[in-house]
Amino acid sequence: MTQVQIQVQVFGASWCSDTLRARRFLSRHQIPYGWHDIDRDEEARAYVLQVNRGRATIPTIRFPDGAILVEPSDEELAQKLGVVS
Repeated sequence: MTQVQIQVQVFGASWCSDTLRARRFLSRHQIPYGWHDIDRDEEARAYVLQVNRGRATIPTIRFPDGAILVEPSDEELAQKLGVVS
């Protein structure tokens, strides 16, 4: 039986510098993640609006344990993921 690895889910936009920074952080630490562009994916946009009380605040990052970080710093990501930044 193949076990599917649950990934970090990143909701953002390609033009957003904070989103790009978070994605680079995850890639640099070899942390697999799903990418959801809220400019191209209406469901992803609706999700971000829902969890951020009607605001399209990005990046919004959902973790396998259900926790959500909004506009996290590299330090916050490192702490959540248990990696050294």
